[in-house]
Amino acid sequence: MTETIGFSEGFHDAGICILSDTEIRFASHSERYSGVKNDKWLHADLLKHISCGECNNIVAYYENPFLKNLRRLYAGQKWQSPRLRYDLHFGHHESHAAAGYYTSPFHDCNILVIDAIGEWNTVSIWDNMKKIKTWNYPYSLGLLYSAITKRIGLKPDQDEYITMGMAAYGEPIYDLEPFLLQNNHRGVGDIWKRAKNEDLAASVQALYERKLLELVEKCPKENLIIMGGCALNCVANSKIKDKNIWIMPSPGDAGSALGAAALVHKKKLKWKHPYLGYDINTSVNPKEVIQELLKNKVCGVANGRAEFGPRALGNRSLLGDPRYEDQKYLVNRIKHRHQYRPFAPAILEEYANDYFQGPMNEYMQFVAKAKHDYSSVTHVDGTARVQIVKKDCVSVIRPILEEWFNQTGCPMLLNTSLNIKGKPMVNTFLDATKFEKKYRVAVF
Repeated sequence: MTETIGFSEGFHDAGICILSDTEIRFASHSERYSGVKNDKWLHADLLKHISCGECNNIVAYYENPFLKNLRRLYAGQKWQSPRLRYDLHFGHHESHAAAGYYTSPFHDCNILVIDAIGEWNTVSIWDNMKKIKTWNYPYSLGLLYSAITKRIGLKPDQDEYITMGMAAYGEPIYDLEPFLLQNNHRGVGDIWKRAKNEDLAASVQALYERKLLELVEKCPKENLIIMGGCALNCVANSKIKDKNIWIMPSPGDAGSALGAAALVHKKKLKWKHPYLGYDINTSVNPKEVIQELLKNKVCGVANGRAEFGPRALGNRSLLGDPRYEDQKYLVNRIKHRHQYRPFAPAILEEYANDYFQGPMNEYMQFVAKAKHDYSSVTHVDGTARVQIVKKDCVSVIRPILEEWFNQTGCPMLLNTSLNIKGKPMVNTFLDATKFEKKYRVAVF
């Protein structure tokens, strides 16, 4: 059997995807195997999922190494190349676009790719898989967002989602647009020494939202795909109106491993769900999970195949009882996170509109206004990044939620990733056992 293998590595968030014709057999992030957050190199244990060796496989890389390194030299960076041998390579934004297009339900659409930088492109617009407009380095929404993330004391290429959350505590009072045209690889310097971090976060978030909507205006088709690392900005995504939107659950560089593999054959893939990674093949009794939640307010779940993407969707989740006001404090303490950080709810599909108003889907890609008083899953601005759990969801989260509702009358649970700040999500059964022992949280 010949398999098609796409991979990304060398810069951040390395990953692989393995296709058997149009079937996605496996997809995962290297960090889950190495234990290094956003690991830029493929880990040896990850490569063991390639079933038939290298002899018959077609291996594709997610960008053009020569063009990427020319730009890196221009920016004052070092030449760097992938370590895994490959047969084909594609453009960075092309791989982003393909990961979205070939998994989407659309046949006629625009694709909007926004990230820090690929080879030279930082923003691109596509008509189906034909690139029609680009913005190039040094102009970059993603690089500026990362530079502000660094300026406020967080880790760029990792903590941008914390910047997004912090923005709700500030006011957008600084004009950051001129910084879009400079080389932000080394940050924005010590701008506005006395500026509040919250206001800087709010300023860059407001700028990104405005620019995103301007870009969407340049996409005339009703169906819109958004890809690239900036597609994870769920607050900005929620500002888009009157579009059918698809965002593949792993829209960043690891997800482009899937895009590179898809470009080999240029066929629509059989996208079913994002549970495509390592399989913990154990059974979970929902009644036991609920018993633990009722007793200790929190527990972990590590069961089935790991999610492909940065967000836990039930198979590698830390769950909490949302009815307690102090639950946010408890879970942030377990995860060693800032206390201002919000948590998301997972809710039974049939009750979502009773508790939230606004855009929602099963992948936590938007924020909606809360219509309830559960403050543990509501941000300071009254919104929540909702995960709708559909009746046909293959994750164990569905029967757990059903049992929770039967016993409490509450249709949702607090849901966050089963990890500690700065560390990847639990991947294997051994990882789950270590987590349980070290942090004294029961994991099922």
